[in-house]
Amino acid sequence: MVATRQPWLLSSLQSRGQIFGNIGPNWFASVMGTGIVATAAATLPVQIPGQQVFAQVVWALAAMLLVVVVVAVAAHWVRNPTVARSHAYNPQMAHFYGAAPMAFLTVGAGALLIGSSLIGERAAVNLDWTLWTLGTVGGLFTAMTIPYLMFTQHKVESDAAFGGWLMPVVPPMVSAATGALLIPHMAPGTGRTTMLYGCYAMFGLSLFASFIIITMVWSRLAHFGTSGTARVPTLWIVLGPLGQSITAVGLLGANAHLAVSPQLASGMGIFAILYGVPVWGFAVLWIGLATALTVRTARSGMPFALTWWSLTFPVGTFVTGTTQLALHTELPAFRYAAALAFIGLLGTWCLVAVRTVRGSLRGNLFLPPPSAGPIKARKFPSDKPS
Repeated sequence: MVATRQPWLLSSLQSRGQIFGNIGPNWFASVMGTGIVATAAATLPVQIPGQQVFAQVVWALAAMLLVVVVVAVAAHWVRNPTVARSHAYNPQMAHFYGAAPMAFLTVGAGALLIGSSLIGERAAVNLDWTLWTLGTVGGLFTAMTIPYLMFTQHKVESDAAFGGWLMPVVPPMVSAATGALLIPHMAPGTGRTTMLYGCYAMFGLSLFASFIIITMVWSRLAHFGTSGTARVPTLWIVLGPLGQSITAVGLLGANAHLAVSPQLASGMGIFAILYGVPVWGFAVLWIGLATALTVRTARSGMPFALTWWSLTFPVGTFVTGTTQLALHTELPAFRYAAALAFIGLLGTWCLVAVRTVRGSLRGNLFLPPPSAGPIKARKFPSDKPS
């Protein structure tokens, strides 16, 4: 019997015309997931020979990937403006507009932490300021506009809540964490203090919105179960605001002495522990739940999709958050936990990256996004994976 499957090269060539016709904002998740591997490796409290070189290579890859995705998305908007605008009204795709600001912020932070040894400190700082500004403005925009579209335009079913709802509101949290890295590079005075308090404000903006959505996701799982589709990995996105918030308060607390009085700075440092450790505990709980639900779905043949990148960036924020707790508490347990989580991050990143390259060459990942119709969640008997 002759195989009817087309060679990957032919399939790739035939799908070339579809690349710019269907590429959506969810492709920025690959930049986020790659960039966080670099920053997590560079700041990990456990270092081995060659780790910094690895971080530099991965950051350079993330930076190049960002350029490629930006060009591809721009070409999509130029060649297919109607399709591009329709993504904002797709109840599934619209939320992933938040991935673009976080991609800029992640690569920018990497420039400061890693790229300075490659492009020079001045160029790295300037690049980070540019990307941080673009990411922050874009993130505040998505945090306002996408929920507004949900409230006024999107058809939202009672079982519609999923991890992707967090994507538009998490970027300000990433801005808070990465903005803390820029505080030492600002001149003393009102500007530096404003930056510190502004980052705390963005931390709060994202934190409360995230807690509301996480509660809705938990409620949906309890009442309706999972979808049993490639959307299940988005449950890992819940880990994103948790880990990133720990990272943010840790970095802000560490740099607060540069912008406020010693008394306030001491309190902010204490807050990094009093907030970070309890939230870290809940993050560990969520890792267990998300792992069980993902494995349960994978056993039924969960197809690969770009949603699998949800297994990377959120886990990376857990690594960076655990790293901050290791620095603030000086406990070996957090150092070992950060190293163990990084190993898990590295494994999932390799898996998802390989599958993404394979799917891109075959053209599968450039097919049109799912219809705007609702994805129904349902529970299954315990002996039947969903």
